[in-house]
Amino acid sequence: MTYKIGLLRGDGIGPEIVDSAVRVLEAIAKKYGHKFEFTPYLIGGAALDACGVPLPEETVQGCLASDSVLLGAVGGPKWDTLPGNMRPEKALLGIRAAMELFTNLRPAKLYPALKGDCPLREDIVANGFDIMIVRELTGGIYFGERGMREGKYGEEAYDTECYSRMEIERIAKVAFETARKRNKKLTSIDKANVLDTSRLWRKIVHEMAEGYPDVECFDMLVDNAAMQLVRNPAQFDVIVTSNMFGDILSDEASQITGSIGMLPSASLGNTTRGLYEPIHGSAPDIAGKNLANPIATILSAAMMLLYSFNLTKESDAIINAVDRVLNAGYRTADIAHGGEALGTVEMTDKIIAML
Repeated sequence: MTYKIGLLRGDGIGPEIVDSAVRVLEAIAKKYGHKFEFTPYLIGGAALDACGVPLPEETVQGCLASDSVLLGAVGGPKWDTLPGNMRPEKALLGIRAAMELFTNLRPAKLYPALKGDCPLREDIVANGFDIMIVRELTGGIYFGERGMREGKYGEEAYDTECYSRMEIERIAKVAFETARKRNKKLTSIDKANVLDTSRLWRKIVHEMAEGYPDVECFDMLVDNAAMQLVRNPAQFDVIVTSNMFGDILSDEASQITGSIGMLPSASLGNTTRGLYEPIHGSAPDIAGKNLANPIATILSAAMMLLYSFNLTKESDAIINAVDRVLNAGYRTADIAHGGEALGTVEMTDKIIAML
């Protein structure tokens, strides 16, 4: 099979970690007899420098013509003074909307080899945890009406949270189907004691739960969820929540795994085409120094093989190779804690060797 993959290397460490994932995919192609065609497109600060906009139309059309897309990271202090609509990060919202990607899957797993890196007490994580956060991606406060105005106390800003029945139903369906394939336990997180959008969210999730009698469904307020993630993360299996709550909680979950450099993500819509990226940022302070941890991006490529291409054994091969590398004691600087650290290229070499 031949698969067309769009590459959005972006800024900072983005080019390095995307190149690492490409090397791993090329090794997979060679081993299993596939062909991956990679086409780079500009996004973020790199696009601003070259084209004057963070998301050129050529990039949008290129991504829509791809079978799937791999993204590195965008942003950096060079562009921090630009207005909001010209910031590199604006391109992320734009490409997700253009590709109609309404679901973000963010796994948060504590690898046995990294249990000592978890900041939680040993007794809390003795049995590890494996959480899948299903985040709604194209609705809510990030896409609502916003602006500046003169108010009672002078200049004020506003951002509007809005969710429709359709948006809630489609993300809840993904969450229930995901829970059904795992441990049949779903926690829906909202702020229904305060927000009307959350009350509608909870109502619709309850309605949909009737169609999934085999899945246990629980409600939890977002502030309690933030506490429970550090108190007892193993209680969670699949979490479904809104755009902003999912953004915050998935970053919290990343920290209890030991390093944000380990966690991939998949953004999906109604087609097999997805956008795959690590959840960490562009880390401009270490860009070009061969210090970045490529594992999150490599695992994002593994998610691409699974969710977009249905290449299960190929995806598992990458995941197992990462497991073996970690179990063998190899570390990048973010998880080495003063011990011997491999560079981005060398860690990628080890993972490829394990394939």
